[in-house]
Amino acid sequence: MTSRLRELIQQLGEAIHESVIESDQIAGVVQDIRKQGFDVLLMLEATIGLNEVAAAQAKKGAAGELTAEAGADPGSFTQNDLHFLRSLRISVEGEMDENGTDIK
Repeated sequence: MTSRLRELIQQLGEAIHESVIESDQIAGVVQDIRKQGFDVLLMLEATIGLNEVAAAQAKKGAAGELTAEAGADPGSFTQNDLHFLRSLRISVEGEMDENGTDIK
């Protein structure tokens, strides 16, 4: 990973942090919780996944194939989408588990 890429990822993290702390909606809900007599500790975790697009497209383009996302049906999820949703403990109807069984 280049130093420029690290810097951009750091900037993304800072932008997410700023968005959360400047949110009037979040501040309002936190204030309501405090009015109920509770202290609030808000910890968020962001997972940032990077795929090198140019190299992947060059490989697939040389073979004359469409990328999975370009050839996918509208509304379908990529493997990255499914991985992200699973990390949030969200299952998708019709998704298969490791054993090939539908997850309901």
